[in-house]
Amino acid sequence: MRAVCSDFETQLVEFNGETNHVHLLVNFPPKIALSKLVNSLKGVSSRRIRQEFPDLARHYWRTNQLWAGSYFAGSRGEAPINVLRQYIEQQNRPA
Repeated sequence: MRAVCSDFETQLVEFNGETNHVHLLVNFPPKIALSKLVNSLKGVSSRRIRQEFPDLARHYWRTNQLWAGSYFAGSRGEAPINVLRQYIEQQNRPA
């Protein structure tokens, strides 16, 4: 993820997730097309995960897709960056 962000001249600030999705906090300039960045992040990570964990294929064999086609993106607005980092860090902790 960090290498893809670097290729797009963006910065991966935080990364975490749960069993069925991930959260990324990315700092990027307005010249970057978000859809292209997300598409590249999904494509590259899917290839790397499939190479490293070939046994995962039995979990997604029907659709042949590791990631869903959709995504959610939001801007941080006035939220302090440390609040967003804390939210992402806590995503895989039990409630």
